[in-house]
Amino acid sequence: MAAPKRGRSASAQSKPGRTLALILIAIVALTGGMFLSGHTTPRLGIDLAGGTSITLEAKADQGSAINKANMDTAVDIMNRRVNGLGVSEAEVQTQGDRNIIVNIPKGTNSKEARDQVGTTAKLYFRPVLAQEATGPAAATSPSPSASGSSKASPSPSASKSGSTGEKATSSSSPSASTSPQGRAVSDALKADATPSASASASSSASPSAPASTAPSAAEAKLQAQYTALDCSKKAQRNTAGDGAKPGDTTVGCGESSGVWYKYLLGPAAVDGTEVKKAQAVFDTQTAAGWQVTMTFNSKGAKKFADITGQLAKNTQPQNEFGIVLDGEVVSSPYVSSSITGGNAQISGSFTQDEAQNLANMLSYGALPLSFQEQSVTTVTAALGGDQLHAGLLAGAIGLLLVVIYLVAYYRGLSLVAMASLLVSGILTYVLMALLGPAIGFALNLPAVCGAIVAIGITADSFIVYFERIRDEIREGRSLRPAVERAWPRARRTILVSDFVSFLAAAVLFIVTVGKVQGFAFTLGLTTVLDVVVVFFFTKPLMTLLARRTFFASGSKWSGLDPKSLGAKPPLRRTRRPAAPAHTKEA
Repeated sequence: MAAPKRGRSASAQSKPGRTLALILIAIVALTGGMFLSGHTTPRLGIDLAGGTSITLEAKADQGSAINKANMDTAVDIMNRRVNGLGVSEAEVQTQGDRNIIVNIPKGTNSKEARDQVGTTAKLYFRPVLAQEATGPAAATSPSPSASGSSKASPSPSASKSGSTGEKATSSSSPSASTSPQGRAVSDALKADATPSASASASSSASPSAPASTAPSAAEAKLQAQYTALDCSKKAQRNTAGDGAKPGDTTVGCGESSGVWYKYLLGPAAVDGTEVKKAQAVFDTQTAAGWQVTMTFNSKGAKKFADITGQLAKNTQPQNEFGIVLDGEVVSSPYVSSSITGGNAQISGSFTQDEAQNLANMLSYGALPLSFQEQSVTTVTAALGGDQLHAGLLAGAIGLLLVVIYLVAYYRGLSLVAMASLLVSGILTYVLMALLGPAIGFALNLPAVCGAIVAIGITADSFIVYFERIRDEIREGRSLRPAVERAWPRARRTILVSDFVSFLAAAVLFIVTVGKVQGFAFTLGLTTVLDVVVVFFFTKPLMTLLARRTFFASGSKWSGLDPKSLGAKPPLRRTRRPAAPAHTKEA
């Protein structure tokens, strides 16, 4: 039998040129993607590039007290709304007992953030008692519906998939559009008091019939408020329903096809806090466009089934329920039968951004307090620019000192280290530029510090590998086997060291907020890149250089001179002495 071959290991027989080509192709592809996207520089945080600062003042008008617990809850919800993944560097913090400061960096859609950050996102499902188009377009409006294309229905998997549908545009309605407003509101309030009889009450109502009983003071006030409401005027619709509690009958406004409608709404039947999940989806089956699907918890599902079952017995518009978000009727679908299953949809000609914003606010929950915008100011980046200049100068000085040390101590090997640092720097820059538009990453001063710290982490990995190679040479081995034998030992040390650094970065990212997360994110990113560069660039490059005479011969300028390293005599394999031959005796 032939003895097994001994010699080069599998790693030595690999193709380092192919590995280097792959990582260079990846760098070119990422760089090309950066230029194609148009984002050739990292997005800067508010402390470097300026941005918008919003001051919000808490108002105790929702039955909740202004205390530390509610303020902290509001900060947490706002932070999740504007930060998303936590790396967009928007800062949300309390100031005093009643104010919250929100700092939004330049490059973020500040208008969209302003719309989301202080929105209470109070969602209620209220029965519609009366409705009427208002404003100049009211006379030409084809339908007394606030949302003619809106629809609330179970999900496709629900058993009652056809329980609701589009609103009839020619159906009669006991609203102010077909009878005097005072009479309509009075009948609607009576119907609200006796839901089960609302259909008969509305059908028996006549414009000439006298009121059976005089309205109470509260009803009279609500009648006057509904009669005077003109939702085509922004000032009136912004204050419609202000101060109304969930159990109160109130008024509201909603828009459909450019026409504003006013509503008389009954007490809330389902609270938005009973929505377990909400997400934006695009309906490709019915061409309804973007919708927000909702899943209720068990309590909300039962309430929703009960109210839709009651409304289904009424005539329009009292068989409709208004989906009221922060006082505005975003949809008012009619109901033909009870909707069970705990699933529903909100549709109403949403754009993708509108649907996602609505789902975002519903998913993250309602603020425990309402907030009024006190001031919006633009933050300049003059101070941040000076700090960035100082930070970059410190990083450049640190990098120069590292290069000087590498050249003085490792000589020729310093070329490998500097090339690896260059590749790591290019990858870090390109990924930071791409992550800005992708996940909202913003480079702030702590993130710059994280990148500077990463220089030391990356250089440390090279030093570990170089020292392992030099140890093998001291043992008397030549360069090519020394490179391969040193790699497994250096690899374990590098992986353990980088794992500890990444674990620390992950813990910081999870338990902190704001700028510290920027430091943690950058540190974690550069630690992962360190592993990529060492495995796919430094090691293959060393394998190739070990085949070059300058390094393989142990030149004094290569940093691998056996004599300078105090190498032992070369290891040689000795043969066993042959046994003495015995002549055979005759």
